Amino acid sequence: MISRRSSLLLSPNPDATEYMYLTAREAGWEHLNFAARRMRAGGRWQHATEDNELALVVLGGVCAVRSSRGEWARIGRRPNVFAGMPSCLYLPRNTEFTVEALSDDLDIACGGCRTDEDHPARLVTPHDVEVEIRGGGNATRQINSLIPPGFDCHRLVVVEVYTPSGNWSSYPPHKHDVHREDAAGNVLEADLEEIYFYKMDRPGGYAYQRVYTSDGRLDELMQARDSCVVLVPEGYHPVVSAHGYTTYYLNVLAGSAQSLANSDDPEHAWIKQTWKEKDSRVPIVHLGMEG
Repeated sequence: MISRRSSLLLSPNPDATEYMYLTAREAGWEHLNFAARRMRAGGRWQHATEDNELALVVLGGVCAVRSSRGEWARIGRRPNVFAGMPSCLYLPRNTEFTVEALSDDLDIACGGCRTDEDHPARLVTPHDVEVEIRGGGNATRQINSLIPPGFDCHRLVVVEVYTPSGNWSSYPPHKHDVHREDAAGNVLEADLEEIYFYKMDRPGGYAYQRVYTSDGRLDELMQARDSCVVLVPEGYHPVVSAHGYTTYYLNVLAGSAQSLANSDDPEHAWIKQTWKEKDSRVPIVHLGMEG
């Protein structure tokens, strides 16, 4: 069972192999499902995507995947999310697959959403991942794009974000809860569901995340610890990393468009104009860290 300390905050079950599990129905929304599991060498997990497209992200360790869409003999190389760049396997709907752990510390996350489209399976390697240093000052953070807008899929978007000790992230506060297009059909804001899946670089680490709407219908402030999930069904959703700890979160999104188009909170958008320099602590992870 997943314990809830807030309507939007989920805590892991540390004693379970599948230590985080969430369906769209449980979340009270339309698209996103999510799970995370740890496995020891030789362990196997058999599953089927059914009517979902799926992103399998190797958080740490090494695995092999055999599927009805192909085989990948070795995926992953970083021991944990703070020790290197990610690997991600995209699998389309109606795919049967088996994950075999090749190391004793395999930690994987699985995000998916329903689809009525078919797209090719694809392995995203550390060399394929685009890195962006976003923000400025103590709102500087690193974004690793695994399944970015434009990826050959239907709805999924998947990114990793690293926020140094004491820094703000997802800032200025932004939202993506209505679908808006300009006269040319360009998406100005997408209506997206979003999962924040947290990891901390040392025991005791935590971050605070607020989720709020401008009319006050929703306003929650949550303390997220290692392996917690925060759900963002709507509204603005900034994050701050506690001093002394580096915060990682995996974002999985799906909704009205395969896009990250969003709107800043107009009360705080001016802050972007004050950013002069990037925090020298980023990037936090890069190619070659694994040795």
